[in-house]
Amino acid sequence: MRISTQTFYEQNRAAMGAQQSSMLRVQQQITAGTKILTPSDDPQGTARALSVSQSVALNTQYSNSREQAAQTLSLEDTSLGTVTTVLQNIRSRLIEAGNGTMTDADRSTIANTLQSSLDQLQGLANTDDGNGNFLFAGFKSGSAPFVRQSDGSIQYIGDQGERMVQVDVLRQMAGADDGRNVFLSVQGGAGYVVSAQEANAGSGIFGPPSVVDSSNPDFGKNFIVSFQSASTYTVTTGTLPPVTSSPASYTPGAPINFGGVQLSISGTPTAGDIFNVGAAKNAGTDMFGTIRDAISALQTQTASGGAPAQARLANALSTGNRKMANAYDNVLTVRASVGSRLQELDTLNASGESRKVSDKSRLSGLQDLDYATAISEFYQRQTALQASQQTFVKIQHIALFNYL
Repeated sequence: MRISTQTFYEQNRAAMGAQQSSMLRVQQQITAGTKILTPSDDPQGTARALSVSQSVALNTQYSNSREQAAQTLSLEDTSLGTVTTVLQNIRSRLIEAGNGTMTDADRSTIANTLQSSLDQLQGLANTDDGNGNFLFAGFKSGSAPFVRQSDGSIQYIGDQGERMVQVDVLRQMAGADDGRNVFLSVQGGAGYVVSAQEANAGSGIFGPPSVVDSSNPDFGKNFIVSFQSASTYTVTTGTLPPVTSSPASYTPGAPINFGGVQLSISGTPTAGDIFNVGAAKNAGTDMFGTIRDAISALQTQTASGGAPAQARLANALSTGNRKMANAYDNVLTVRASVGSRLQELDTLNASGESRKVSDKSRLSGLQDLDYATAISEFYQRQTALQASQQTFVKIQHIALFNYL
């Protein structure tokens, strides 16, 4: 078979071009550090690598979300830790104020201390994250949630929205707690709270209530103990319609039983004196309002009021102390929830890191280049190309005219 000179040149040029293209492709792989330069190189491997890359990107986003949630929750935990310290100090001052040796001036000094604590609590309730977002404002994080009104009361103007953070594939977590849940609530298991009517003219002083029968059908309802005289009382159960018991004889210090609850009252009440016994959630859960009521009671002069004034003070302090105990327990519960979430974030971070290492290992196996093999292949193709070029140069000089 005769091969024309033109065909000879074309075949050799095509062969050297193919070898040069193969060498260039290996060189590009070495430069890029990957064995897949285009999807056509390995369609199946490309699809799998894309899927793993998306998993890595999502895992990174979850990790960033967990970091953000951890920062916010850590800040909340620090704030709540300070809140519990302030509440402990307030409870100590209330107990101290109940000391019978205290004078009106001493109690006024304690009232000033409580006012400072109230201002500090308001500041803590308006804690922000350093970027102008208030922790305890719910969705209304752009403005301070607790605002002092003209009458001195502190009103919550935030909402109860939970700012959820997607911290893992199937896990959303509250990044902060709203102020109503922290500062204006009590736990469901909080006990009864007793309070005396401000207009009480007698010297009746109530003791702490106790639960004697939680299975009583009226347990958990509100009650009103009303005195018709210094020796008789009735109990009204807060039902619809209210039910009032028959008058019963009163003995100072003797237990009064109603709705599975037991209460003792000492001293001498007068006709018209009223004592309210309510479930904690119905007895007023405003932490700030409770402190203001205690301050008002401590600023009231009792030296000239005799036994009735002393009784009103003792009852007010007892009510305030019970409510502050409930508020303290509620803050501790919320803080425990924050700690639990922080612990969960640590666990999710550990599993996220493990998943990250696994995904990156799979991705490396799919697309990373084996440099030793690639360099060996590069030199092999380079040698083959050089040999083809040198062979072509020598063969093209073989012609009949060279021998004439």
